[in-house]
Amino acid sequence: MIAWIAFWNILTKDVKNYYLKPPNISWGIIFPLSWMLMQFIRTPSTLDIDVRSLLPGLMAMSILFGTTSMLAVTITFERRGRSFDRLLLAPISMTTLVLAKISGAVLFGAIIAFSPVLFAAFMTDLSGINWVAAIAGVLLTAVTSTLLGLAIAVSSKEVFEAQTYSNFFRFPMLFLSGLFFPIDRLPVFLRPVSYCLPLTYGADMLNRAINGTGFMNAWIDSLILIGFAVLLFYYCQWNIKRKWILKKNIGTPDCKIGGLC
Repeated sequence: MIAWIAFWNILTKDVKNYYLKPPNISWGIIFPLSWMLMQFIRTPSTLDIDVRSLLPGLMAMSILFGTTSMLAVTITFERRGRSFDRLLLAPISMTTLVLAKISGAVLFGAIIAFSPVLFAAFMTDLSGINWVAAIAGVLLTAVTSTLLGLAIAVSSKEVFEAQTYSNFFRFPMLFLSGLFFPIDRLPVFLRPVSYCLPLTYGADMLNRAINGTGFMNAWIDSLILIGFAVLLFYYCQWNIKRKWILKKNIGTPDCKIGGLC
């Protein structure tokens, strides 16, 4: 019961303090819309654009940037303001703490993932989409992207550092994960890198759910994404203990917080 109360309070606090702010909500809408408009500007005739074929890439990209950006802000701000250190002192497990911190970003990423769908509904026919598979793909992609953002944020001290490290991973994923063109068009030496990126399998799940295309079975994509999520989850816990708990216990300058030294 205590774990659930702590989980709920941390989640609601993050949603209220970070995710429901007007700039974040508007950014979640404007970002995917700007990419969709860019495709219209790039193409001489809007009739040449298959809006439905763009949806999986736009949705996956919105999830990736939305979740990693929000985690970079929340974790680094709370670390600098010592509020995360107070959470470490709370009588809850590290698992509960990490789950509570990532849940808000997962929900935020899942919601903004469907903003391109709303715009596409006015431009093309969306019948025939496997919505169950699409929602599953969105949630699994949001979880892995959020944990990737947490892993980056834990290793950073300032927001600009976290954003810089995030871009180091995010922008290669845009071109190597099959968001807007098939992986088989990439140079042969880059294809193995694509299969090491979790976003590749999330985009493949969305492609299969929306357009009926994909290079792997949806169940295999799901299992691989779950595997990435488990690895990143335990890596984040290990890194938090190593950098934020053990480091304080051995007398680093951050050891001024009562109870950690």
